[in-house]
Amino acid sequence: MAGAALLMAGAASQAFAQSTVKQAGGGAVNFARDRNIAVTERNHQGYEARGLPMGGFTAFPKVSLTGEVNDNIYAQKTKETNDVVWRVRPEVIVASDWSRHSLQLYANATINRFQDNSSENTTDYNGGANVRLDASRNAHLDFGGSASRSTEPRTSPNAPTAALEPTRSDTTTFYVGGTNAFNRLRLSTRFDYAKNDYDDSVRPGVAPANIIDQDFRDRTNTSIMGRADYAVSPDTALFLEVIGNKRDYRIDRPAVALTRDSEGVQALVGANFELGALTRGEVGVGYLRQSYDDATIDDVTGFGARAQVEWFPSQLTTVTFAGSRTVEDSVLATTPAYVSNNISAKVDHEVRRNILLAGQIGYGKDDYEKIDRGDKRLSAGVNATYLLNHNAGLNFGYSYTEQTSEGLAKGPDFKVNKLSATLTLQF
Repeated sequence: MAGAALLMAGAASQAFAQSTVKQAGGGAVNFARDRNIAVTERNHQGYEARGLPMGGFTAFPKVSLTGEVNDNIYAQKTKETNDVVWRVRPEVIVASDWSRHSLQLYANATINRFQDNSSENTTDYNGGANVRLDASRNAHLDFGGSASRSTEPRTSPNAPTAALEPTRSDTTTFYVGGTNAFNRLRLSTRFDYAKNDYDDSVRPGVAPANIIDQDFRDRTNTSIMGRADYAVSPDTALFLEVIGNKRDYRIDRPAVALTRDSEGVQALVGANFELGALTRGEVGVGYLRQSYDDATIDDVTGFGARAQVEWFPSQLTTVTFAGSRTVEDSVLATTPAYVSNNISAKVDHEVRRNILLAGQIGYGKDDYEKIDRGDKRLSAGVNATYLLNHNAGLNFGYSYTEQTSEGLAKGPDFKVNKLSATLTLQF
């Protein structure tokens, strides 16, 4: 809150400005990290979407058509079921063309239809808006929100294994934040709100015994972040970031075995840097704690971390390394949370201006509180994109996901292979 007050006081005499990440001049020059452009962020001249002009806005409509072969749609160790999934994903983004301030509206849907297992059919959608208000080159205010209807993947650690259909939920989000740079010092703050409402699932059997109650997962999450960056040089800034969160569940004892309401904090110190045109990124380490209202649940404390580093061995290749350590909520009746550790590496390569290759690998480990359970996840994938022209592109991909669980309360083990082909049409 103190960081927010300092930020707003420093920008009170100005109208807020656009992001300082790739700006030059004033204090922002000390925080610019734009000597190179990642392969996935680059405009591929002659193949980019042109959009449809609409006065001071441009609309970017797009639709993707995918055929996917999945050899284990229920993510099970035995009795694996394979199927072909047909997916349609329409999307539209409307963005302002203003010289100052910006407004972006977006909407998309994902329609999955299984060839032989119609109980897995889903229709998800998401829509929202993002606004940026400018005051100077170094100060801006951001806010926005979204509403979505989504489906929990069968591979999720929180997915009910006995459910006949995937679990669905409705989510509403809102955020507001801002940044202001004073020469070598940059202050940032952000408030986030999310409300999640889960549908009940169904298992084999006769009602009401076959209902898998999911109401205990309904919750409201809020968080506030305060951050200060100090540029020791135009290429390197040291930062201190503190994020506080509050997780409020709709149902408490005695209706449920555990009261899952909690408050937490994560404090990180680290560096944001760009070493020539070869490497850029951010690495932060520190402390995290999640404290629960239920007296039977011990606080979760320990080491916290977040990192992302991009390496550019050439202008045509981007290698991205990422990692994190966080506390996540669990849906198991016997435990409220688990500590999630994740690392990943990805390589993007531009063979030609219209031919892109990518490969990635990731590893994760979840350690559960109060019970003897540990999950390990391995994921890997490759894909190739062929851009035909401004309006069309093809993508071919393969992905592999494996989970192994250990302990007296171990979870499911499974392996999933997916092979897909996608046609994307855009304007």
